Parts: sequence; structure tokens; C-alpha cells
Amino acid sequence: MVATDERYNDDYTIDMLIQKILTSDKQYDLSKIVTAYKLAEKAHEGQFRSSGQPYIIHPLAVSFIVLELGMDTDTICAAMLHDVVEDTATTLNDIKNRFGQDVAMLVDGVTKLTKMSMFDKEQQQAENVRKIFLAMSQDIRVMIIKLCDRLHNMRTLCYRPERKQRNKALETMNIYAPIAHRLGIKSVKEELEDLSLRYLDPYAYAEIEQILEFKKESREEFIQSIKDKIAERFRNETFEREPVIEGRVKSIYSIYKKVFINKRSIDEIYDKYAVRIIVSTKAECYNVFGIIHDMFTPIPTRIKDYISSPKANGYQSIHTTVIGKEGIPFEVQIRTFEMHETAEYGIAAHWKYKEGIKGKDKMEQRLSWVRQIIEAQQASDDAEEIVRAIKTDLAPEEIVVMTPKGKPITLPVDSTVIDFAYKIHTEIGHSTIGAKVDGKIVPLDYKLSTGEICHIITSKDPKKGPNRAWLGIVKTNEAKSKIKLWFKRECREENIIQGRLELEREFKRYRINVPEEERAQLLADDFKRHNCNSMEDFYAAIGYGGITLSRIMPRLKDKYLKMYGNDINDTNDTNDSAPSVIPASPESRSAVILDDIDSCVVKYAQCCNPLPGDDIVGFITRGYGISVHTRKCSNYRAALERNNPEELERWCEIKWSSKGNSSIQTSIEVTAIDRVGLVCDISSILAEARIPIVHSSSRNLRNGNAVFEATIKIVSTEQLKNLFEKLRRVKDVISVDRASS
Repeated sequence: MVATDERYNDDYTIDMLIQKILTSDKQYDLSKIVTAYKLAEKAHEGQFRSSGQPYIIHPLAVSFIVLELGMDTDTICAAMLHDVVEDTATTLNDIKNRFGQDVAMLVDGVTKLTKMSMFDKEQQQAENVRKIFLAMSQDIRVMIIKLCDRLHNMRTLCYRPERKQRNKALETMNIYAPIAHRLGIKSVKEELEDLSLRYLDPYAYAEIEQILEFKKESREEFIQSIKDKIAERFRNETFEREPVIEGRVKSIYSIYKKVFINKRSIDEIYDKYAVRIIVSTKAECYNVFGIIHDMFTPIPTRIKDYISSPKANGYQSIHTTVIGKEGIPFEVQIRTFEMHETAEYGIAAHWKYKEGIKGKDKMEQRLSWVRQIIEAQQASDDAEEIVRAIKTDLAPEEIVVMTPKGKPITLPVDSTVIDFAYKIHTEIGHSTIGAKVDGKIVPLDYKLSTGEICHIITSKDPKKGPNRAWLGIVKTNEAKSKIKLWFKRECREENIIQGRLELEREFKRYRINVPEEERAQLLADDFKRHNCNSMEDFYAAIGYGGITLSRIMPRLKDKYLKMYGNDINDTNDTNDSAPSVIPASPESRSAVILDDIDSCVVKYAQCCNPLPGDDIVGFITRGYGISVHTRKCSNYRAALERNNPEELERWCEIKWSSKGNSSIQTSIEVTAIDRVGLVCDISSILAEARIPIVHSSSRNLRNGNAVFEATIKIVSTEQLKNLFEKLRRVKDVISVDRASS
């Protein structure tokens, strides 16, 4: 467990909050805020945090952080009351009657959906995030409160159990830090990342912290000397108002990414030291840029002009890395005072100084990404899509690609030309047939880089639409949602056929055998979740990509076993041709050691395809020997959950023999973009690995992909893993998996 951090004060009081309000340069309704505190204090009376402190400490701390961001009276009141509806008997109507509609709306937006029936924690998390996004699309203050709530929880995470620490840190890193980044609230984003890293990789965090602490004195001395040199030079220049010169050290997580993820030495990180210069106008920014390059030696490849090409979150500055006489590289950031407020407080800066964003159009422009993420989720009928969109589309790593007319387009790293096309306009994306990057023809899966000029080639055919294979190529959820929406609207009959084929194929793969008239009962929960009224709606949703079968099949298998479990066991015991097991080949009989059992027939279960190296368990069938399963097999796990003593007695301990190199049959499935020579390339890999092929087949899919299936003889899971790695490197291969034999 990570120890508490003394840097964070957790003894907040209402007097501290009042004092900070009184010293603020903004006007607040102090009586309203104090009334909110008294209600929260009474509602949370008798409740305590994991640290043992009274619960009221938490809403006080969140209110304090919200105040530091410069938010308004209603936001502070909502922060004070953000847990009372969820955790106490207080209702939204109580809040509305005492504090008004705005405060009630903000509290409702932050309140979790704790009473909703969910399939699992991931889906509940997705629904909660989706609710917050819908609320923040109406009022961004909802997310600002949520970020401050999460920040205080992360500051006090040391009091939680280790498992919850990691889960909460991972959720923060994947969801809340990217949102803070897109809202431009840098201080919150960096602190959330650093705090998350403390629990996700405590050893690396401690190592970087130790390095920074070890060099703290020399670092501060170095930064101060640079600031003094710049200030001395500025005395000979004329400015509208005196520039502010600040020094900073790169955040621990930023250093971690470059050292541990990008495998770079800490001495190779040129911007771990930085000096920030704040002036009055854009013209002064560029004037200072010239002065800095005159004083120090610039590194030409390390110049970024975010003033002429702002980041998607509105961030503007000029960044340049230079080297002084000491030979130590450092970064200089140059911006105006207004740019600085936006950089530090992001969208909260508009409340800090302007009481909200003046002009609805400007607000909508700044928050267009919220609408895009909500639209992406609605197009897929999957609440979890909103979480995946945050992880990809809001990632801090971005590229800026130019249109032929010089317009900058911001995209996540690894975005393709198709993502670029859909970012420009939906219809341009639909009609894309090719692309040129810097004047050269490139394939549609070409990954763009910052500074490139991309020209999209479109079809003149008005009926031209996207290819299903694009869903496996594009990076952004915005592009995926638009492609799925096109197929949803234009190809319902084709989607139904495609969806039926895909579902039947997965049912066969997972050994689910349900009569057509009973499928709706098995899928009832998914009907509700994906807004389907019939099997045709469900098939269509699968066909256009709104439902991802790989995500729901394990759960469907578990439900199937609960509904039809007894029938399955009876079938396996009495039918020699039952699909759940296949006979072991004579040469592989010696691959398994059965305790105290001699001359027993061994079968390998197709439901999990066990291979030497897998952790296995045996099931004693009636008259047909032992069927071998992996311990991760859904049939085995379902038996453990049912906890039927008679059934559990038929499961026995077995292990793989260490004798010889006996081979066992298993099946593989390779999905790839269809092309000439694909089967030949895959077969060559199998031949080079000297892996016998018992049977193989290939078929084309309607989405432009192809599937190659083969039954092969394999010695171990390690051999299969090596084979998969080689197959994944084959051109156009999308996925390689084990399949049913």
C-alpha cells in the first residue's frame, strides 16, 4: 500500500473555505455556500471516510479545489452537495427548493447510477460516464466538479485497499486524465496522472521522484540562472507590461512515458527543465522567440508553434528547445497572459475571469468533442463505446495534419487517412477512394504524422459508401461511428443477413445450441441494452457493427450454461459424437498423466481446446473416458459456480506428461483484408514452422475481409504463441485466434 502523502492537506474546514472566498477577487454569495455546507454536514453526520475522518471533509475539499479553479457560486454549492443525493436521504427536490434549478441539475449530473441493473462493473462504469457526458453537454460544470471529486479521492487513495487503489488509478488514467487534458485543465490533468502512476507503477514513480529530488538543488539553481539571464536581456527591450518569467520541471508521469515507455535515458529528455515567458500580445510572443534564439542555440527539430496551430483543447504557446553555455538543453514556452490562463485552467478560466463563456457559439465550438463522443456511442448502441472513445480520441498524444489549403486538423496518434477524411466531413469520408500525402499516393491504412499535407481523393459516384473493412483500419471513434451509422441506415437487409451469419458462427464456436424460437429469451438482456425489439434488429445491429459479439459471447455462454446446463452434461455423457470433446490421437495419449487411472480413453474438449502448457482439469464422462478442459473453460467455471457435489466429484486432477513431443490437434482462425496471395503467405508461415496441416479452408466475408481456418498439429502453447506472432506480421492480417476444431 502506498503511504500517505504529507504534501496534501486533508484538514479542510469551512473557515478555510470562507477565508479563501473573502480574499478572492471575485464576488460570491457566501451565505448560499455556507447554507450548502450546513446541509451537507447534517446529511453526512455519522458517516466516515476510509481514513477515519468525518465524511464532510471530502465535500469541503472538493469545494476548495473548485474554488481554486475560479468557478462560480452554484458550482461550489453543487460540489459541497455532490454526494448527498447518492449517499443520504436528501433528494434532488430538496436541493432544488433550497438552492435552485442550476445547483440541482449539477448535483444530478454528478450523481452515479447506483440503482441501475448492470451486467458487470465495466458496463456500470460506462453508464456512469455516459450520464456525466450527457449532463456536461448541457453544462460543462458537471465534469469540472467530477474532476475535482476524483482529484481529492486520488489524493487520499492511500487509505483504500490495494486492489481498489489499482482499479481507481487505472480508471483515472484512462478516463479522467484525458478529459482534463481535453478541457485544458493542465494542473488537474498532470496531478491525476502523477497520482495514478504512484499506484500503477510505484517502483518507477519512486525512482523518478528520487532522481528529481537528488538533483533538486542543482536543478533549481540552473533554472534560476536561466531566468536571470533572460530578465537581464529583457531590460533592453520594450514591452506593453513587464513579462513574467517562470521555471518548471516536467511532471513525473511525463518523464515516465519517455524513460520507461519510449525507452529513453533521462538525460535524453530535452524538456525536463523548462522556462515559461508570459507577455501581453502575440507580436511580443514572436519577438521573444527571436530573442531566445539569439541568446541560446536552438534545436531546429524541437520548435512547435501552437499559437498559429492551437491544440484541440485550445492550448496556445510557442515551444522551443535550446542549449545554453552549460550544454544542458531546456525548453522555453512563450505565451500571452490570456493564453496562460487557458493553459492552466482550460475551460474553467472562462468562469475564473468572465463568469462563463460569452457567446453560445464559442461554447459549442470548444465542446464539440463532447457531442462527437456521445454521437459515437449512440451510433453503436453500446454504452462502453464512450469509454473506448475517451481512451483513444482524447489521448494527450496528438498529431496535426494539414489540408491542401493549409487548414490544420488535429487527430490522435496513429490516425489514418480515413480518419482524416471523416474529420473534414462525413460525406468526404464516405466517398473516399484514395489519398495523397505530401504529393504521393498512399494506401488507406497509411498512418499520418504531424506536419504532413493530406489530400483526400473522392469518388464522383453519389452511391459510393464506406467499406466494412475500414472499421478495422480507422483509429478514431468519430470515424467508426460514422461508418457504422452509414451501414445502419443504408444496408439493413444486408446487415440482417451478415449479423445472422456472424451470430450463428459464434454460437457454433462457443458450442451454444439454442432453437431459433428460444434465442430471444437468451438474448433478452442484450435486447434491452442495445434497444432491439426483435431478432432482426439484433442481427442488423451486429451486421453494421453496433454490437461487438466478442464482448458479449463469454457472458452469453455463462447464461446458456445456467439455462441449459443439465442438458449439456447429459449430452456429453451419452453421445460419442457430441461436439464438446474430440478423441485424442493415439500418439498424443501419452501427453496426459491421469492419477491412479490406467488405460483410460482421453478426449480433448473443443469448448476450450487445451494444449500442452495450459493449466488443465479432467471431467469423467459416463462410458467415454476423460475429457480434458482448461481451468479457464467456461464449462468448468460454470460447474464450480453451481457447486453441485455430485457434479464436482466427476472433475479430477490431471497434468501434462513431460515425456516426448506428442502433438495435439487444434484449430486456428486468421482474419485478414482479402487480397491475392493471402492464403499462400499464411501457408508458407506454417510450412516454415514445420507445423502439419490436417485440414484448411478459406472464405470471403461481405465486409471485404477473408477468413482462413486450419486444423493443425501442435506440441505446446509456446509453439502456438510463436506461430501467432509470425502470422500477425503477415501483410493485411487483422487477427489470429484459436478456433473450434
